[in-house]
Amino acid sequence: MAKFLITVWPFAGHYFPMTAIAHELRAHGHDVAFYTGAKICPTLEGEGFTCFPFRQLDEQHVADVLDNRTTFASMRHPLNTRNVMRRWIVETFPGQIADLAQVLKQWPPDVILSETSMWSPAAVFHESHKLPVAVFSNTLGCTLPRTHARKGAVRPTWGGRLRSRILGVANDFAGAPFRNAINQARQKYSLPPLAVSINEQLGRMPLYMLQSVPEFDYQRQDLPSSVHYIGPCVWNKPQTEPAPSWLGEVPHDQPWVHVSEGTINSQQPIVLRAAAQGLANLPMHVIMTTGGNRDPESLGLGVIAPNVRVVRWVAHSDLLPQTDVFITTGGSGQVITALQYGVPMVLIPTEWDKPANTQRVVDAGAGVRVNPSQCTPERLREAVEHVLKDPSFRQNAQRLQGIMAQYGGPRRATELLEQLLAHQPTISIAEGTY
Repeated sequence: MAKFLITVWPFAGHYFPMTAIAHELRAHGHDVAFYTGAKICPTLEGEGFTCFPFRQLDEQHVADVLDNRTTFASMRHPLNTRNVMRRWIVETFPGQIADLAQVLKQWPPDVILSETSMWSPAAVFHESHKLPVAVFSNTLGCTLPRTHARKGAVRPTWGGRLRSRILGVANDFAGAPFRNAINQARQKYSLPPLAVSINEQLGRMPLYMLQSVPEFDYQRQDLPSSVHYIGPCVWNKPQTEPAPSWLGEVPHDQPWVHVSEGTINSQQPIVLRAAAQGLANLPMHVIMTTGGNRDPESLGLGVIAPNVRVVRWVAHSDLLPQTDVFITTGGSGQVITALQYGVPMVLIPTEWDKPANTQRVVDAGAGVRVNPSQCTPERLREAVEHVLKDPSFRQNAQRLQGIMAQYGGPRRATELLEQLLAHQPTISIAEGTY
């Protein structure tokens, strides 16, 4: 039996897939603990896992940064996104270092499994504590650098490659303060300064896993052997929690349409409002979720039609198998879960990686895009009706469903982590692989 420490931010799209992997690791006889935010520790402890909550890392600071409506409204501009990353990750980096140093003393693991935005394992503890670090990415495309495109996987076009080169230069310039903060922490552990970006440093870890598949990442061929596509890692509720009783009362005489803007939201509910009006009284059953932090009564959705039900949240493992169309803002977790169940989508991409995720779905023929600025009730209704009437969208979603099922998800992750532990590969940070 080995000990695996999972370091992850306390957001559904981040800790949900990690929880799926944790369950599989435990089923193989391993001991698993989490380092994460205090607010989700009761959930993880209820699943039987040890949990070390943030102490020196200010969880409220992170919540304030990511819950700010102005922040999200401005995040389409790369420099604004960089500012959010600085306030979220860089400003909390010292607290993260201090916390994990104590956790490693109290609960020394054999392997650290860290998400891509939890930097200290790869940036510091991999070397300072001689610990193998595995990286898990919840993105749908690998964001590691490539020779001809510095900003992750892009559509293989001349224009896309040129745009990525320009963005790569801008990101290197804007990322200098990030590297400075990391090097200050490394200096305290007598480690040399990093000569590469944190993204490249993550790619130099002995294992890098993505919950996607090559077919959904434009068949990238330029990745090191440490990178593995493992397919969906889906967990969204305790195994003992039953489906809501009302779900069994919704008839299947008409198509089911699910509408969600994600689990945690601060922006205006433009999608929910458009759906409440545009899909009202149509021959379909509409199930809208507002997110656990938003009261449906406070969103100004207007009069709710008889064919529309509005709730805070429902587990996608209960809902999506019965859904005909999923209206989503394009978060990685929602897209990968929809495809795991073969559900076509209407996507209204907002911030973060959602525009890129949306493009992948559109290119795969598994959904259509509606621009947020054009998300009117009429346009949203037309998009839903188009996806319902054209069987190719469902067929393409089911094609990807079949491909993803072959990769194994948490089972494959466990195999790779056990191989990492067995071989204990060494890596030269100075020489690297890029």
